[in-house]
Amino acid sequence: MQFIDQAEIEVIAGKGGDGMVAFRREKYVPAGGPAGGNGGWGASVIFRAETNLQTLLDFRYARVFKAPDGERGGPNNCTGASGDDLIVDVPCGTVVYDKETGAEIGDLVAPGQTLKVAAGGKGGLGNKHFLSNKNRAPEYALPGLEGEIKQLRLELKLLAEVGLIGLPNAGKSTLISALSSARPKIGDYPFTTLIPNLGVVRRPTGDGTVFADIPGLIEGAHQGVGLGHEFLRHIERTRVLVHLVDLNAADPIKDYVTIQQELLAYGRGLPELPQIIALNKLDTGDREFADFITEELGEITDHEILTISAVSRAGLDVLLNRIWDILDTLNAAEAEQQRIEAELARQAEMAAKIEFPALEQIE
Repeated sequence: MQFIDQAEIEVIAGKGGDGMVAFRREKYVPAGGPAGGNGGWGASVIFRAETNLQTLLDFRYARVFKAPDGERGGPNNCTGASGDDLIVDVPCGTVVYDKETGAEIGDLVAPGQTLKVAAGGKGGLGNKHFLSNKNRAPEYALPGLEGEIKQLRLELKLLAEVGLIGLPNAGKSTLISALSSARPKIGDYPFTTLIPNLGVVRRPTGDGTVFADIPGLIEGAHQGVGLGHEFLRHIERTRVLVHLVDLNAADPIKDYVTIQQELLAYGRGLPELPQIIALNKLDTGDREFADFITEELGEITDHEILTISAVSRAGLDVLLNRIWDILDTLNAAEAEQQRIEAELARQAEMAAKIEFPALEQIE
């Protein structure tokens, strides 16, 4: 499947139905008066997040989405049928922007979440609404209003709890293939991975945690150099970063600093994410050299530093246990925050229900 994470489309909501000009024509009812019904509402365009979609590929071939119009009002004060809303399925993690203004319209994260991106037009009023003492037989009605037309830009940000980052050939694809059933392309040349790869890693409790293998970043990635600019956004939603550093590189310390500078320049909360430094390829390296790099990195970072080998699986259990510990800590903190917010909301609701005595009663 081709991975597409950006798309530009046009959405056109339905036009409201026109109001109708009609009069009652019944036996023994002279001068029955106006009886033209209102037009129906035009249909809206609604996006819905779906878990079975992983890419925006469908939007490369279908770029215009038009909702049906409302029907015209009928005689005998009958209102025209409204158009059925057009439901467009998008992958979970899709962010919708107004292409012309650049403003964010909505972010579809939860499965089944919906977002109205273009509202349908209101139906026109029939001539029955214009009956008055001065005009007992109005012969005009209002047309339906046009629906909204918008140019949208869709951007997919992968939903993964753990992001694997590092320079090209740091071993990210090998690591995700060792931890999960994902089978990304692996090679001994830079930029083997051209698209983000997702893998589900099972926890001891049986729950699945999604890991994302982000294509190799290089210096200047935040400015569009290499592949990093295209995929940095995919780690915005991650909760933990695992930074792989190649022990066989010419200067592992410089490699680490390069990626950290790119995260800092890109911003958007990435530098503040919990991070684990994993010195990889111990199977082909020197243990003493690995200890030396660990000491050197310890002087410039507070992040935890581990030594692993994705090929021989050395140190992977320790790495996973540290990831689970961090996620458990984050989950506990979020649960506590939600409990506090719920308690504050409950107290505010109770305070609003308290009936204070009137001032004259106090006096």
